[in-house]
Amino acid sequence: MGVIGQIVSTLFGPGRNAVVEAVEVFRENTEKGAERDHARAAAALTQFSAEFAGSRPSAFDRLIDGLNRIPRPAMALGTLALFVAAMVDPIWFASRMQGIALVPEPMWWLLGAIVGFYFGARHQAKGQEFQRSIATTLARAGEVTEGIAALQALESGSGGRPDAAAVAEADGTSRSARPEAPGIGDNPALVEWRQARA
Repeated sequence: MGVIGQIVSTLFGPGRNAVVEAVEVFRENTEKGAERDHARAAAALTQFSAEFAGSRPSAFDRLIDGLNRIPRPAMALGTLALFVAAMVDPIWFASRMQGIALVPEPMWWLLGAIVGFYFGARHQAKGQEFQRSIATTLARAGEVTEGIAALQALESGSGGRPDAAAVAEADGTSRSARPEAPGIGDNPALVEWRQARA
């Protein structure tokens, strides 16, 4: 017993665990890693709060922030104002449009590049997000169609097996275009319940 006790005290003596120490050579200790991540996040938050605590933006910063917010609303409201001006005073509007017709083509290219770069990144990000949401919705369309057909079959009392017509009605395809969808199955208890209900 003395030898075993010595071996155990050597391996798992006060403040030591040889097994844990050996494993930590190959794999990070999850608890200590979480503590390090927490300390890192807390330090970052402390730094951010120290940067912005008590600092009020200067008048110049407020002016620049305001100027950054002007272009989109100004372009939208300006375009609507042009429609209103065309209805209110067509002669004035036509004379202004004649002036715009004199703008050389390279300046239109420059304006297109500026507007494209200004709005392009936001438009691309929103477009990709919209396409992702459409793809997700289309991927779930088959499940929804079969679920609706199964519910209609249960409501009509056909044993929980939707026929091809119900599935075709649910997703807009014809009987020949879609094979008969598998039903919920013939459950004897369900059949008996339906007979008792009828």
